[in-house]
Amino acid sequence: MRSSYTESKTAFHWTVHPIIPLLRELGIGLVPFAPLGRGFLTGAVKRAEQYPETDFRRNDPRYQGANFDANMEAAAAVRDIAARKGGTPAQIALAWLLHKGPDIVPIPGTKRRRYLEENVGAIDVPLSAEEMAQLDAALPPEKVAGPRYNAKQMAMVDR
Repeated sequence: MRSSYTESKTAFHWTVHPIIPLLRELGIGLVPFAPLGRGFLTGAVKRAEQYPETDFRRNDPRYQGANFDANMEAAAAVRDIAARKGGTPAQIALAWLLHKGPDIVPIPGTKRRRYLEENVGAIDVPLSAEEMAQLDAALPPEKVAGPRYNAKQMAMVDR
């Protein structure tokens, strides 16, 4: 099952969705949407105004003003753990999801082979119970700032 819940409700902490226990009971796996939080969990995002006019992030409310600042602050735990472990923020974010269970299969999108190789490295990243708790505490649904899309884009959702 592919989860759009990630995108529409939480962006970072999709595992709180009440459907997870049912999926597990039925033996159904989950492929979370946007497992790197639209780039926020990679540590490589910029403010909306720094993207070209043609880039969707330019008009994404989560990349604008105080929303951007709050989302970067929430994702700081990922960057901090990456720095301590010598990995990348993307590897830590994907490892966090992989540690949620064998039925959770994050498939991040990428345009570059080097990022594909980097992302595959998440499989070998161990996370302690303390690190998992730190990530869970840093990335709850209420920390995601800004709506999923701008008003024009939201009008096209669930049509």
